[in-house]
Amino acid sequence: MLLRASKYSDLDERKLMDIYAESNYENTDYFFPDEKDKAVAVRQVEQGFCDFLRNEFYANEGNECWVLDEDGVWVSALRLSLIEKGLYYLEALETAPACRKHGYATILLEGVIEELKKEGSFRICDCISKKNAASLRVHEKCGFRIVSDEGFDYLQNEANAGDFGLEYSFES
Repeated sequence: MLLRASKYSDLDERKLMDIYAESNYENTDYFFPDEKDKAVAVRQVEQGFCDFLRNEFYANEGNECWVLDEDGVWVSALRLSLIEKGLYYLEALETAPACRKHGYATILLEGVIEELKKEGSFRICDCISKKNAASLRVHEKCGFRIVSDEGFDYLQNEANAGDFGLEYSFES
């Protein structure tokens, strides 16, 4: 089942953090390099992530988290930021480590696209690391195309040569 979270209270923090468990663990070295206890560092990263969603992400009207729920388990999620009418920036497409290789990211992304089509014309832009072949395959399978050899992060207003710029476009 596809869940569209238009406000922070629509989210189940624990289920969402379970999806991002691997990334949160990896981010401990970046955000809390001096914390020796990894469990403490993970909790700090999770709290920071939730604070970001609550205080920054959802402070911008039109921003949404989308989640794929399989029998009560949240298996994949993404964030969609509304940049301007008809233009979205996609980030943080991730599948829980234990749920990978089942096509969940594709199901989620295709579901989001189908829901957005009901609202009219739109474009979705995304940046994908040139090293992330799996994510590139998912995006291309869902109709995204590489439009730039340098990704552009609409939220940070910066380009990254290590990323491809991808786009999905729909005209109603």
